[in-house]
Amino acid sequence: MGFSGCSFRNTVAITSYKMSSGAADLRQRRKQNCTESDKMAPEERHKENSKLGRSPKYMLIQRFAKLFFGCLAAVTSGMMYAVYLSTYHERKFWFSSRQELEREITFQGDSAIYYSFYKELLKAPSFERGVYELTHNNKTVSLKTINAVQQMTLYPELIASVLYQASGSEEVIEPVYFYIGIVFGLQGIYVTALFVTSWVMSGTWLAGMLTVAWFIINRTDTTRIDYSIPSRENWALPYFACQVAALTGYLKKNLNCSAEKFCYLLVSASTYTFMMMWEYSHYLLFVQAVSLFLLDSFALAQSEKVHEVYKIYMFSLFLGYLLQFENSALLVSPLLSLVAALMLSKYLQMNVKKGTFMSRLLKIMYIYLVLTVTLTLNLLLKMFVPHKENEHLLKFLEIKLGLNTTKNFTMNWLLCQESLQAPSQDFFLRLTQSSLLPFYILVLIICLFSVTQVVFRRICGEPLKETVKLEDGRIGERPEIVYHVIHTILLGSLAMCLEGMKYLWTPYVCMLAAFGVCSPELWMTLFKWLRLKAVHPILLALILSMAVPTIIGFSLWKEFFPRIMTELSELQEFYDPDTVELMTWIKRQAPVAAVFAGSPQLMGVIKLCTGWMVSSLPLYNDDDLLKRNENIYQIYSKRSAEDIYKILTSYKANFLIIEDSICNEVGPVRGCRVKDLLDIANGHVVCEEGDSYAYSKYGRFCHEIKMNYSPYVNYFTRVYWNRSYFVYRINTVISFQS
Repeated sequence: MGFSGCSFRNTVAITSYKMSSGAADLRQRRKQNCTESDKMAPEERHKENSKLGRSPKYMLIQRFAKLFFGCLAAVTSGMMYAVYLSTYHERKFWFSSRQELEREITFQGDSAIYYSFYKELLKAPSFERGVYELTHNNKTVSLKTINAVQQMTLYPELIASVLYQASGSEEVIEPVYFYIGIVFGLQGIYVTALFVTSWVMSGTWLAGMLTVAWFIINRTDTTRIDYSIPSRENWALPYFACQVAALTGYLKKNLNCSAEKFCYLLVSASTYTFMMMWEYSHYLLFVQAVSLFLLDSFALAQSEKVHEVYKIYMFSLFLGYLLQFENSALLVSPLLSLVAALMLSKYLQMNVKKGTFMSRLLKIMYIYLVLTVTLTLNLLLKMFVPHKENEHLLKFLEIKLGLNTTKNFTMNWLLCQESLQAPSQDFFLRLTQSSLLPFYILVLIICLFSVTQVVFRRICGEPLKETVKLEDGRIGERPEIVYHVIHTILLGSLAMCLEGMKYLWTPYVCMLAAFGVCSPELWMTLFKWLRLKAVHPILLALILSMAVPTIIGFSLWKEFFPRIMTELSELQEFYDPDTVELMTWIKRQAPVAAVFAGSPQLMGVIKLCTGWMVSSLPLYNDDDLLKRNENIYQIYSKRSAEDIYKILTSYKANFLIIEDSICNEVGPVRGCRVKDLLDIANGHVVCEEGDSYAYSKYGRFCHEIKMNYSPYVNYFTRVYWNRSYFVYRINTVISFQS
């Protein structure tokens, strides 16, 4: 009887141990941590205040004043940046003095398409009808019905149109001003979020001010707002910046429960919103998830918090899948595979008894297990989930990494784009001239070495300190700092390969560099290594954390402030009379049911300015549209009139537009011009003695058609031309005799 009682007690003990190791334990530990931090924080502050002879009331007023003026500075910085963008845009395009057509021409390429759908939503008899017409759109691309909301991620336009109509702004402001005003406002939020992130990391809002200064001075490399206002990243990245700011606060140690819950909710809301605004958002979140995975693997953060973020990713992915018309790209995304692998690995660790051989093996093989499961899941999902989205990205990466070669026009055209090239020396020179790059490298080196020391201590079994004090000089033990170090290294590695990635990396370079020079902990970490004895290291760290950013700020003010003011005072000239004339002719002379063919960039402008149907669009996330673009670009190749006629009529095109700038293009890099890429794809290139020549029995179509001789006049009739454009009607009744 005693034996059975002992067995029963052992069974109960084992069962309760397993339960405490599961999900209930995570919740209990989180509550315990919150309770302990809520109790410890007032006690520590009371002891510190009593030592310094300060009353609790005095400290409360001081903290409130610091918070108030910091928030005021953050909001003011964001508002001033938004006003700055608006003023610069007005000076650049003379927007207020232009007619509607001239304003719309400033939207180029894919920007024109996005804004055109915003216009259509406002013209619709009701919002519901407008959404239906976009999801069943057959008035944009000939012979093709598309779900424009899903394919082009038009959720920003849906939100903007709802706000414009619901706020009663029709009688107050024009639609175009309302639209770009929202985008500029979001850029203000972007800057504010960077300000707050640097402030949270350093403890002083002086770091936020320096972040904003560097961001604006290096605007050419921090944002694409100057070139493409409606682009998806301009709508999405402000939400990602808010998510990073909230995540920075969430990862901090000894955070009270209220602040932790607020940060958690903000991370959840901003993650989902970011995913809805940009079709490529899950790739950037994948990079962030890898950063958190490495942070958790080295046990440098509370594992419970990291896995709560994984749950946010999972929830956002599945909610995004449902609300984005069952977007299969989210199901086969590497983010979903990684998060599923991490959660599975965590489950195995929780359900294996601690101290056993299996638990030790899981610890050692954790990273290998996660990577293996991630790759396996991703391959299985791609096998069983039908998907076509973003396949061209994989082909592009394969060619970019030198794993394959191709003569395909689209792939080679993408490889020739400046944003997909390695960054130029001018990029690094600009960052150096503004003093950003040198201070970033200094801060990154100090943080990286400190993190490396902490990792070695963890491997040797030394626990992390609950609270890291200034005199400890261990900045690498702060989980939010470690996260940002890993994140900026990963983003920087991508930016070194693709120049377009600099718009993701450089803002965080500004933030990390500003945090470092304003952080006494970073200077104290450096002085601990140098073992200073002549001067008190804590005092020197506090002095440098104020003096260095002040000196940087004054030097930036002296050198760059006059340039910015000159930039705002100059009236720039942007006028394209040839395009204005072309759009005016189309609206007056072309039949309403006409379909136009030409370069995708021009087709986007035609769709926006006239509303006429086009045969192609400047979008690169759909295989059919990519094939259409390649086929219609053949008007600049060495193909026969009959071949071009058959291509155009297969898309029901009625008018053809030849652009002189493409036909007579003299590009800086030979082989990257449109006509060169077409000659390579069509096999019209002959190599002799190391040189390549384009050869075909037909002349270049865009040149030959201007000569007005047979057989070209049999297929095409010129109906309009100016200095830049030649418009031809595609004949419906022709003679095939030359």
